[in-house]
Amino acid sequence: MEKTVRWGIIGCGDVTEVKSGPALQKAEGSSLSAVMRRNGELARDYAVRHGVARWYDQADALIRDPEVDAVYVATPPSSHKEYTLAAAAAGKPVYVEKPMAANVRECEAMIAACKQAGVPLYTAFYRRGLPRFQRVKEWIDSGAIGEVRLVRTVQTAKPLQDVADSFWRVDPAISGGGLFLDVGSHTLDLLDYLLGPIRDVSGHASNLGSPYKAEDTVSGEYVFESGVHGTGIWCFNAYANEDYSEIVGSKGSIVFSSFGEQSIVLRTADREQPEFIAHPPHVQQPLIQTIVNELLGEGKALSTGESAMRTSKVMEAMVRNYYA
Repeated sequence: MEKTVRWGIIGCGDVTEVKSGPALQKAEGSSLSAVMRRNGELARDYAVRHGVARWYDQADALIRDPEVDAVYVATPPSSHKEYTLAAAAAGKPVYVEKPMAANVRECEAMIAACKQAGVPLYTAFYRRGLPRFQRVKEWIDSGAIGEVRLVRTVQTAKPLQDVADSFWRVDPAISGGGLFLDVGSHTLDLLDYLLGPIRDVSGHASNLGSPYKAEDTVSGEYVFESGVHGTGIWCFNAYANEDYSEIVGSKGSIVFSSFGEQSIVLRTADREQPEFIAHPPHVQQPLIQTIVNELLGEGKALSTGESAMRTSKVMEAMVRNYYA
């Protein structure tokens, strides 16, 4: 591997404009060599605007490019498996958007293919790397709230204003499910990072009036391998937007939003300590830096195929009744 990891993006759509594309260019030891989109004109436009040397309208051409060392798959979940297997067959590491795939079976196939090819597989659960959640982890690991007992999550959102504009996110044939898989996955993966893997999970999913096929409301309960208990409810057909999790311990609690930028708060019996930690300009950059470091033999990536599959298993269990 070169001392600079040269990336190629399959699917240079909206998520890559600010969150990830520039991060691949700005991370130390990283560069962006090529981009691909099925619409060649849009791929060319992206390349011109972002100063990328080459663009393609065929994924295979990007994967075969000798100046692409690693492949970032930024397409909807329904094609994650296809492109991951192709990149692995070419001997190239893969960084895939979240959720990792449309279902657990596909996650397993992706992991197996990358293991067989001897290439690493990473996922874009970038909240693991954000400074605000690194601070939350410091509080937990230092014992600031004592022994962790439970975590509770509530996320509600107003109905989609234009379903047609976001159709793929709520079409199970493309996304694997509804907004719970797209959005709720971030919180569940973050809890996996902060509290360890989930051991037991149950849940229930429904569509409470949304004009699309997928579920819009999910509730669940789970127990982590550590013994910590958790509950969560996600509703994407509510009157208002709300998003918070509270991790409760024997000496205090930590409250945070998975998506908002408001202060994280450490609470104990005698004080409340809010801390505001802004997001970086390109939110995937801290995670990408850990991936690049690992590829260059200098560290350990924070989000892998194995960790992402754990989150997919939890989500699949929570919506199983709806798709049975």
